[in-house]
Amino acid sequence: MSLSPRDLQGLSAARLYYERGLSQGDVARELGVSRPTVSKLIQHAKDRGFVTIEIHDPRQVSTAVADQLRERFGLAQARVITNQPTDDDLTRELGAAGALMLEENVVDGDLLGITWGRTMHAAARSLKQQNRHGVQVVQLKGGATLTSRSTSHYETIRLFCEAFNAYPQTLPLPVIFDNAQVKRVVEEDRHIKHILDLGRDAQTAIFTVGTMSPDSTLLKLGYLSAAEQATLLEHAVGDICSRFIDEHGEPCLPNLEERTVAVSLQNLKAKQTRICVAGGQQKVRPLKAALGAGYVSHLVTDEDTARAVLA
Repeated sequence: MSLSPRDLQGLSAARLYYERGLSQGDVARELGVSRPTVSKLIQHAKDRGFVTIEIHDPRQVSTAVADQLRERFGLAQARVITNQPTDDDLTRELGAAGALMLEENVVDGDLLGITWGRTMHAAARSLKQQNRHGVQVVQLKGGATLTSRSTSHYETIRLFCEAFNAYPQTLPLPVIFDNAQVKRVVEEDRHIKHILDLGRDAQTAIFTVGTMSPDSTLLKLGYLSAAEQATLLEHAVGDICSRFIDEHGEPCLPNLEERTVAVSLQNLKAKQTRICVAGGQQKVRPLKAALGAGYVSHLVTDEDTARAVLA
């Protein structure tokens, strides 16, 4: 290849700039030319193909995976965050991404349904103050427990309301009653019925999926008998809004369904905007079931979880 004097100057400028890390001013002094000339020489080296720049942006991989998720499951939106070193880091980053997606989808006058849990709490803590008016935030499931284990549901709804200048519609009930008949009687209370109706009417919901293991939160809150826990551990892959599902996204225990104070899966599926924020190896099976059954329209997850769901 025949090189012109301009080519040789361009190569010299490019090596000093890219390989030795000199500033354009230093390159100008080294070559005895002006700084604008150095800029032109470097551009000449690029134009001649002597210099190529390759950017490895991890977000590009995540974007490609998000596109696959949207196509596979018919999602309106999907965002895939990069993998995180610890579970706490993952929860925090998922919450931040979920909060951003929610901020983009809530408008004035919206009725927003929320659930509780570590991921929802992380999303609530990441929300920025929004200039919204007439928003109401309603709990989609009960949160009172029989144990000292905290669900952070009071703080979660408070933070959501602060972010959207919203009025809270809380559901001061356990998520699972001991007796279906008692639950039906309580639900006839005028105040409780109003909150449940609002939850059904909400067209925007944000939620996560729960895992299924002996350490799962719902199994530790004092709601379930030993026999029920054993059955769920054998047949359920996780829960959505505290409703336990199998690998096809179908309810596992009809008797338990009748005792649960939460939005129904059918109603959740009918909502316009259904934002699911979930990630981590333990959530692969329930997330895959939720996506396959059509409970999710907007998804936030991490790269490893996304790839496992797509596999």
